[in-house]
Amino acid sequence: MINDLLKGNRRFVETVFERERPYFAELSKAQHPTVLWIGCSDSRVPVNTITQTRPGEIFVHRNVANIVAGADWNLSAVLEFSINHLNIPDIVICGHYGCGGILALDNTSEHDQYVPIWLNSAREAAHRVDGRLLTASEPLSAVQRHRLVVEENVSLQMEHLLAYPFVARAVDAGKLAVHGWVYDMDTGCINVQASRPRRPRSE
Repeated sequence: MINDLLKGNRRFVETVFERERPYFAELSKAQHPTVLWIGCSDSRVPVNTITQTRPGEIFVHRNVANIVAGADWNLSAVLEFSINHLNIPDIVICGHYGCGGILALDNTSEHDQYVPIWLNSAREAAHRVDGRLLTASEPLSAVQRHRLVVEENVSLQMEHLLAYPFVARAVDAGKLAVHGWVYDMDTGCINVQASRPRRPRSE
């Protein structure tokens, strides 16, 4: 597979890069993305493919289960750089149905040491869904429950994101909007879950 990656790069250079050389020359000078994408590391959710965007248009941070953890220095730096230096106006948190991280909330392997700790920042999503299901008139299948937890996790991570003081200030100042999406691998469609739009600036 490693050799295939290198062969793929050569094909890229000979075709796409050569055909769009002026575009890539401009990209080499500076980047001006307009969206920060916080998504899952899942290999089946390639950001530029499912959004049909070009290199340079989306600033990307990915991790297991698209989690926004308050103690994650990696993400904290990404957020700070996005808002303070790239002046990105929109952040998307995108989950996806069939997410292995969300499935692992119920089936953590005894051999995993770090995954369960990481998923602590998503467990509240499952608790919220299960709490609502206690009063549901009809039981849901495991697949239906999973989809609800995926959706709730996106909302939960939006809450975590807005708990960052400098993120909240940017939203309140009308400089930033936060969006929650879910990608459906069965249809290829992105479903909008929630949005915290930029507030109109006062005159």
